[in-house]
Parts: sequence; C-alpha cells; structure tokens
Amino acid sequence: MTLSSLQKARYEYVPKLPSMLRGGISEISVLEGAETKSVADCEKISALFPNTYGKKEIVFKKGQNTAPAKKQVVGVILSGGQAPGGHNVICGLYDAIKSTNPENELYGFKNGPIGLIEDDFVVFDDAYIDAYRNTGGFDIIGSGRTKLETKEQFAIVADVCKKHGITAVVIIGGDDSNTNAAVLAEYFAANNTGVQVIGCPKTIDGDLKNEDIECSFGFDTATKTYSEIIGNIGRDANSAKKYWHFVKVMGRSASHVALECALTTQPNICLISEEVAAKKMSLSEIADYIADSVANRAAKGMNFGVALIPEGVVEFVPEFSVLIAEINELLAGSRADEFNALPTWADKYAFIEKGLTKASMEVFAILPEGIQQQLFLERDPHGNVQVSLIESEKLFSALVADKLKARKAAGAYSGKFTPIHHFLGYEGRCAFPSNFDADYCYSLGYNAFMLIQYGYNGYLSKISNLSKPATEWVAGGMPITKMMNIERRHGEDKPVIKKALVELDGKPFKFFKAHRDSWAVETSYVYPGAIQYYGPAEVCDITTKTLALEKE
Repeated sequence: MTLSSLQKARYEYVPKLPSMLRGGISEISVLEGAETKSVADCEKISALFPNTYGKKEIVFKKGQNTAPAKKQVVGVILSGGQAPGGHNVICGLYDAIKSTNPENELYGFKNGPIGLIEDDFVVFDDAYIDAYRNTGGFDIIGSGRTKLETKEQFAIVADVCKKHGITAVVIIGGDDSNTNAAVLAEYFAANNTGVQVIGCPKTIDGDLKNEDIECSFGFDTATKTYSEIIGNIGRDANSAKKYWHFVKVMGRSASHVALECALTTQPNICLISEEVAAKKMSLSEIADYIADSVANRAAKGMNFGVALIPEGVVEFVPEFSVLIAEINELLAGSRADEFNALPTWADKYAFIEKGLTKASMEVFAILPEGIQQQLFLERDPHGNVQVSLIESEKLFSALVADKLKARKAAGAYSGKFTPIHHFLGYEGRCAFPSNFDADYCYSLGYNAFMLIQYGYNGYLSKISNLSKPATEWVAGGMPITKMMNIERRHGEDKPVIKKALVELDGKPFKFFKAHRDSWAVETSYVYPGAIQYYGPAEVCDITTKTLALEKE
C-alpha cells in the first residue's frame, strides 16, 4: 500500500493522555462519587434499569491500582456514521489492554452491531492496530446501523461472548447506540452473564452533549474540515465578487455544526434551526431575512456572499413540518402505489392538490418544482418523507431569488444575484483526526479499559475539562442511565439519551447573535485554513470555538 508523507508521520504521533492515566496501569486508582439519577422520568428509567440505575459517577486518579487481576477478553464495535478519531478509540483501548497483560485480547466485530450477532470478527494484534493509528475513517473494522434492542438479539450476543470468553463489550457510537449499550448492559446484568458494557460518545453532529459530555468525538475535526472549505469559498467569493454561495452543512437535526462553522468563518448568513423553531419562522420570513443581506450588500456594491444552511433546518419550520406530516398521511398505505402509478408530474400535482389542506398547498406551491418532487422521493422504512434528501440550500436560494425579483419590480433592489450551491457532509466524517480528536479518542479508549478493569457496567467513558491542555483533562465514567429520559418512539414509550440541541441562551449562540448583523452586511470572513498537525500548541491543539466559549 502506498502511503502519503502525512500518513506515515501520523502513524508516529503519540497521543496525549490525561495526567491520571499516565505512568502505567498499576498506578491508576478510582474515586467514587455520588449516586446518580436520570435527567428526567426517574421512576420509569429506574424501573427499566433495576440492575444498572443509580450507580455512582467515578473519576480516576494517581494511586495504587486495586482492581482484581484476571485475563480480559474485550469486544469492540463501531456503530452508526463515521466520525474522525474512531480508530484511536480502538488503539487506546488496545494499548491499555495489552499494557495490563500481554495475554489480554481485543476482538473487533465487523460492520457494526451485526458483527456481534453474526460472530464476524478479527482478533487485533500490533501490526493490525499500528496500520490505523491516528487515521480517519472506520475502515479498521467497518461500521453499521443495526440496532441491538431485542431480547433475542441480546441472547445471541451473550452466546457469542460466552463462546469467546469475552468479559466486556465496548460500543463506540452516538445517542441511539449508547442507549442500546445501556439496555444491553442491563440485560447482561439481569442474566448474570458476567459481561460488562462500556459506551464511548461519538458523533460529528454535536448533539450527544450534556453536563457530563462536553464534546462528542469527531465534532472538532469535522467542523475544522468544513470551516477550511467554507473559508476557501469565502475567499473565492471575495475574489470573484459575483456569486452568492449557499452551503448546506451536515448535522442531522441540531445546528451545532453550522454554528461552529459560523463562529470560525464569519459568513454573511447562518441559519440556526433551533432559532427558526423558537421564532416560528415561515419559509417566506427566512427568505426575506437572507434577501435583506443580499440587498444591503448589493447597495454597497457587493453582489456576493456566503450563507450557511443546517442540514435539517426545514424540519424546524412549523408550516413545513405540517406539510411533511400531511404528505406522509396522503401517501399512507396503498395510496403511495396509486400516486407512483400516475404517468406525469401534472397528474401527480393534481393528486397532491386534492389531498392537502389549503394552508399546506400554499406552502407547497411556493416551492421550486425540483424541491416539490424531492418531497415525493423514496420513503424511509416507516413510509415518511426523507427530509435529508431535500436540497435545502437550493430551496432557499430559489426563494431568495423570487424575493429579489419582486423587490426589483418594486424598485427596491437593483443588484445581481447569482447563487452557487454546496453540500458539505461526507468530506468531514473521515478526515485525519485533529490533534484534539486524536488525543481525546485515544484517551476515551484507554479510559474505557480502566472502567472494564474496575468492573463497571453500563458506563460511558468520560473525559472532561476538554478546553484545557490534555494533561489537565479528567478521566472517569458515568452511568449511561444518567443521560436518559422517556420519549415517544413509534407509538411506544422508550428510554433514550436526550438529544442536545443548540441552546439559544448559551454563550456560543449569544456570541453569534451579537455579531451576525454586522457579518450580514460587511465582508468579515475568516480563513482558518487546513487543520494543522505539527507546530505550536496554540495552532495545533486548539479546540472548537463552541467549547472555548462554553468554558469561558
């Protein structure tokens, strides 16, 4: 295999650990804190997790390791979408396992949770692990989105663990995956399997976050990768001076990615989905808000700009949410086949017009035809519109063009508007992890084994104090049940980890809000450039603007 110079150099990078995890496994002791409660619905969560609820938070410290000595065979899976640093979680876990006892083993189950069910695995050795240190991607064992949630699945996993003598399973994933980890841990405890489950917080979306998880891994690298591109686009816009760039950024429901990129690059416009919902903004109001920036800049002779659009913003527009719900109802059951059998878009449009309420039809009618048709693309497994397929960056540029056309006809606008569209998604999920993510992820993996060695089950590997240098980070663990509440899913009450949306009273959003009016009119772009891996710490080890503002 041909390697790039950077790839070779990154293999040799030695990730930094929190001070309490340095100096050898034999010198790490544990300090237990107070018992925990779930963030909400305590009685219901407690009843669902009688064996793993209410456990104590813990932190590791320097001292004599008092964990009982025994051979450990650990299984690990990568679950869900890729995030930079996943390989380093596994590398940190492997190094801790082997430094404790060379006879210990680490099984990597392939292609996500399905690997555990199908007993498809690789046993890691030094050569295998060394080929993936400090690299992006999840290709070390692959990932998948199979959910571990039924007792039948749990029983199969328990049998697989028993077959290989596995003492613990580490699940690296997002909120759903760690919810599944908690349920699996409870099953293992209730059935006296002797197998522990430890979770690690992963997602570039930034929505796996709370008072205990300061940052999910991958968020730092992904937002730095996107910000480099957005900065480049801003510089191109300022050079050509004739294009408006509409940039959609990945982030599923929450707008953490868009907000971080805005704080880093200072575009003219950045929509925040949570604010759209709070203000109950209509599509027309959002289009007018963007058009105001276009017109005000044009009045200064600047017919160019940059607008950031969060991936899931349309779901937060109340009138659009109602439209989506009506379309889902309209195509329920066999009616979807009836709709799909219609020969032309005109026939389909007439079908839609008959089925929607007057208010929703008015919303539908203002959408560009391409967006209208995207609403009727392939449904998800539950028969619903796949909102992620909607090209919202094109939707808003088209609505803005209509607004400007009307303003021009009224003599209120005389500029030029030429939009260009971008979607930044997969580009950020497998980038070489930043030093922050390389260090953070290695620490999460190393720390996960300490939780295993001390016998904890249903815990999340927790590294905190992340705005400080890595030596000052704090390693420990918390019961996953502490993060859970009850939500209605598919007609049933389900225990889930509460998603973290952008807080409109939080410091990052307040900083953005205080500056965005000037950014909307002026050209204030910042050009962060590529992620730096070598050089002074203030360049290479900086964390996100979001984390820095939150910890001020």
